[in-house]
Amino acid sequence: MSPGREFDIVLFGATGFTGALTAEYLAANAPHGCRWAIAGRNKDKLSAIRDRLAEIDPALAELPLLLADVTDPGSLRGVATRSRVVVTTVGPYLNYGEPLVAACAEAGSDYLDLSGEPEFVDQMYLKYHAVAQESGARLVHSAGFDSIPYDLGAYFTVGQLPEGVPIRLQGFVSASGTPSAGTYHSAITAFSRLREMAKTSAQRRRVETRPEGRKVRGSKGKPRFEKLVGAWVLPAPTIDPLVVLRSARALARYGPDFSYGHYIAIKRLPIALGIVGGLGALLVLAQLPPARNWLLGRKSSGEGPDEQRRARSWFRVRFVAESGDKRVLTEVRGGDPGYGETAKMLAESALCLAFDDVPPVAGQITTAVAMGDALLTRLGRAGIEFRVVE
Repeated sequence: MSPGREFDIVLFGATGFTGALTAEYLAANAPHGCRWAIAGRNKDKLSAIRDRLAEIDPALAELPLLLADVTDPGSLRGVATRSRVVVTTVGPYLNYGEPLVAACAEAGSDYLDLSGEPEFVDQMYLKYHAVAQESGARLVHSAGFDSIPYDLGAYFTVGQLPEGVPIRLQGFVSASGTPSAGTYHSAITAFSRLREMAKTSAQRRRVETRPEGRKVRGSKGKPRFEKLVGAWVLPAPTIDPLVVLRSARALARYGPDFSYGHYIAIKRLPIALGIVGGLGALLVLAQLPPARNWLLGRKSSGEGPDEQRRARSWFRVRFVAESGDKRVLTEVRGGDPGYGETAKMLAESALCLAFDDVPPVAGQITTAVAMGDALLTRLGRAGIEFRVVE
């Protein structure tokens, strides 16, 4: 990461719903002396956000505003070269994300996003991982509810086990909340591009290095009733287990033989069956352009639940780790997953990269590899709980 930049952090996309929440979090929690700015394509909207931030901290009435647009690579290069850390909430990333990744990789600036899109992340690895390694940039995707609770939750759980032992880990997700518009749009887009996603994944596997002398693999599992969490569990083929496995391949602490299975946990069987049916219907409809366009139009960027509804939302991830005759049960829990806690995780990740003692790594890396214990400490102080249950 390059020192001597004008800004410590630039937030791109602050005029969106999640972007505004992230800006508000930074306004309330950034340390004294943090040099940050917000960026976007509409100066009037940026000014309106700045006025809201000044109500939190009057000093932010002078917060710098940077004009930048994904269709103007020069403006994004300007953002990247002026900041140590660049944060973006502008998705779907498959549509809008690449120019900023390219700018940060070339400028040696750390990059953070909220992407839950496997195809986008794989494309960025293929195109910019080597560039970022050369420049010293950290390219960190999925720094929100996708996929910090699972990535850091697995990292935390592995830390409770002896070193140098095989580990079988399972994660079970329960949540109450509203998915963000960005998450919804990304999911519909991904459903419509399964063939392209598989092709890009295969290209990445052909070039990505694997650990020598260690096994790291996903556990496919089956739908079932799981007594350990008292719920019906469904395998979740999201980006989250991919992120956990990438951390496991990069960090020898995960042991000589590591496997991970990722599940959604549902208390009532009819609800579980309804989720399966609903996802199946979305998968079919996403293949048909008119139906896909209709689905995408059901949720608009910039919209989200009000503060009262967010306050009632929550998430919990339980991890069951087995290593020989030892079993450990851990838990990660927090509030509104789709918006409030996602904004918190993203902002704390930016502050972590900007100000904490983090590993000297570069390229496309996960939150656990990039920040590890430092981010665990930050999130714990911010109210996201990582604990050993038994």
